[in-house]
Amino acid sequence: MSVSSNDKWSNEIGSKHNLLSLNLKEVWDYKDLVYLLVKRDFVTSFKQTILGPLWFFINPIFTTVMYVIVFGNIANLSTDGAPQMAFYLAGVTMWNYFSASLNGTSNVFRGNASIFGKVYFPRLVMPLAIVSSNFMQFAVQFVLFICVVLYYLIFEGNVHPNLWILATPILIVLMAAFAMGMGMIFSSMTTKYKDLSMLLSFGVSLYMYVTPVVYPVSSIPEKFRWIADLNPLTGIFECFKYAYLGVGDFNIGMLIYSTVFIFIILSIGTIIFNKVEKSFMDTV
Repeated sequence: MSVSSNDKWSNEIGSKHNLLSLNLKEVWDYKDLVYLLVKRDFVTSFKQTILGPLWFFINPIFTTVMYVIVFGNIANLSTDGAPQMAFYLAGVTMWNYFSASLNGTSNVFRGNASIFGKVYFPRLVMPLAIVSSNFMQFAVQFVLFICVVLYYLIFEGNVHPNLWILATPILIVLMAAFAMGMGMIFSSMTTKYKDLSMLLSFGVSLYMYVTPVVYPVSSIPEKFRWIADLNPLTGIFECFKYAYLGVGDFNIGMLIYSTVFIFIILSIGTIIFNKVEKSFMDTV
């Protein structure tokens, strides 16, 4: 049956020649697929488990208690006067989201090669689904953190929340964008160099200790402070702790630097991702 010259296809699948072409409208058209992927991740994570979603609470609680014992009592690291439980839980909550999103996104091509090879959909859908899926875990742990902050605010009075709380959505978006950008860069590289995935796991573990998760920036010796200043997560973590606990060495310049740096990383990651997605099936 012939097709009239006036008729147009509703969708055209072709090779992208422009690396800067994101085609966000097509990604939006597949928003239902993002929802299904998030639902799949949630169900498979706790299928055939005894405690199910309670692990969202158990993990940060046990990690925080361990940090209180090791870093708070044994190493005697400063928390800038904030309650140890609230201080370490703030860092754990934020870091869990970042590390889970980064590790998940960095395995997009290798972990989903069987799906990519069978059916077409915008490849950016998968990193977005991973970041969104991990946000569910973050949301549950964030509620736990808020409960701890409210306890210290009402009964102890030694935390001092302020208006920077309103910046929380921005902090979350910045952290998700950084994890997604870095994840897409590593995912694109691991299609050709598989051992980079092992290097990433090791690197993420080390990166936590360069980020003010278990210590405040104020405790870093002045001669090493520039290392923390170069870390884009420093401004995000310090702003988060300052907003909810009223402690930390935070200023707006740190957040501006983080925003610019993360935007650059996300742009580079997206460009590399768009380039590799055309031919990764030949090397993965």
